[in-house]
Amino acid sequence: MSTNRIDQLLKFLEKSPEDSFLMFAIAKEHEKLKVYDKALKYYLDIHKKDPEYIGMYYHLGKLYELINRRQLALNIYQQGIEIGKKQGDFHAVSELNNAKMNLELEIDN
Repeated sequence: MSTNRIDQLLKFLEKSPEDSFLMFAIAKEHEKLKVYDKALKYYLDIHKKDPEYIGMYYHLGKLYELINRRQLALNIYQQGIEIGKKQGDFHAVSELNNAKMNLELEIDN
């Protein structure tokens, strides 16, 4: 949306620096502004600090696809599938499987 929204989210993050949802929201705002390097930084922070945060995997994979890092996208999708299975989140597993298969088909063609 706007940098004002990012500034507001960053202030919240200062108070709760381990809040994966806030980091995710900041990453999404940077994506909307096409500031992909900053979006990637926040996704990777979540991946490092809270690898069980299942919602991050799909969006990180899609960002990797967008910046033409296809193998990293496939790896992230696979990691997310494994986490989702452990958590019993079959909706996330389904979305990640679809994203992974679509990317594999695109790579094969």
